[in-house]
Amino acid sequence: MENETKLQIHEVPKWNQWLILSLQHLFAMFGATILVPVLTGLSPAIALISSGVGTIAYLIVTKGQIPAYLGSSFAFIMPVIAAMSIGGPEGVMIGTFTAGVIYGITALLIKTTGVKWLMNLLPPIVVGPVIMVIGLGLASTAIEMAMNFDEETGTYIDPMLHFSVALTTLFITIVASVYFKGFFNLIPILFGIVGGYTVAAWLGLVDFAEVAEAPWFRVPDFVTPFATFDPQWSWSIVAIMAPIAVVTIAEHIGDQMVLSKVAGKNFVKQPGLHRSILGDGIATIIASLVGGPPNTTYGENIGVLAITRVFSVFVIGGAGVLAILFGFIGKVEALIASIPGAVMGGVSILLFGIIASSGMRMLIDNQIDFGVKRNLIIASVILVTGIGGAFIQIGDTLEIAGMALATLFGIVLHAILPGKEHGQGNGKMFGSLHEQVRENNNDRAA
Repeated sequence: MENETKLQIHEVPKWNQWLILSLQHLFAMFGATILVPVLTGLSPAIALISSGVGTIAYLIVTKGQIPAYLGSSFAFIMPVIAAMSIGGPEGVMIGTFTAGVIYGITALLIKTTGVKWLMNLLPPIVVGPVIMVIGLGLASTAIEMAMNFDEETGTYIDPMLHFSVALTTLFITIVASVYFKGFFNLIPILFGIVGGYTVAAWLGLVDFAEVAEAPWFRVPDFVTPFATFDPQWSWSIVAIMAPIAVVTIAEHIGDQMVLSKVAGKNFVKQPGLHRSILGDGIATIIASLVGGPPNTTYGENIGVLAITRVFSVFVIGGAGVLAILFGFIGKVEALIASIPGAVMGGVSILLFGIIASSGMRMLIDNQIDFGVKRNLIIASVILVTGIGGAFIQIGDTLEIAGMALATLFGIVLHAILPGKEHGQGNGKMFGSLHEQVRENNNDRAA
């Protein structure tokens, strides 16, 4: 049977299969997980380590019942870049820690009050446009990387050469995404980066000197509070990063619904949505303690589960261990650092566009009616304030800007404008969750 489960959640694979099965998950998450720190100026090695440790922590928090891998969150790219400009990597860690705390608070509220309040707070008319802002707000970053923009001089240096590399990378990524089958279809980012890197090296855009000099084993420069720096609280950074956790929680719920369907389990019921959200929060807090970006469950790895039908948490845990080991290999970090901006720019053109399109798809799937003025108003305000870079300055220490401000506006407008039912559309976004929650409640009543 094609859909027959090969390994159950608590089954341990044979030793000669375990490594290969875990490597598949490592490859699936690798391209996206290292892309986030490369774009934001954080360490790719630490991102790998924090994703591995965070995944293992997630498995522990969820009692080893949810086979999910956690990697760097794309939703936080803009906030992390903004936080870096204010407080450097140390400031980012303050914001990341706060985002993890928001996860924890949300998990506690869901445990005690249920999920209805969250559904009312984050309808598709709010979440969809905010996701679009995440992608479109990064469009200029992708193009500047693709065309080799020099921030010091404010000019493009040899833009056509670099853009040709970016377009080649983009083409390879698209071909891999559309035409490759099976597991290979799940790692188009990795194919794009490897292919683009090869072309860039052939054109002389890659310097291998640091790769050759790098040691095989190297301890990354961890950014640890009270060890490498003294934390300085910044309300501006908190205001930039913390609200995005609200949006990623909505994405997390979507991942849980898909994962439940793929695995044929009700993860909302057992071990519970509160545990999975808490697991995300713990993983993100761990990242904040070592210098990594916020973590989130990865759709790419859910795709691996769907294809392989191997749901063993031991395989997922093995991938986490491998990610940690890779983070301590100096040549891997040096190799990642040698990837030209044009290559990353080419991949980013597709990735950021897909993020924006995902927000649009959410609106379409939920049949949001833009003939209703309130929906048109909410989406318009979110898009323009988020992409335009609007900000509100409160005193000397607090600034709410960009995506955080757009999210806040969307939540407030949905709360005060009449006709809230129009913001939910057909309810498809949380429809499956409603059914799982009702099933859970019925079991409790019985």
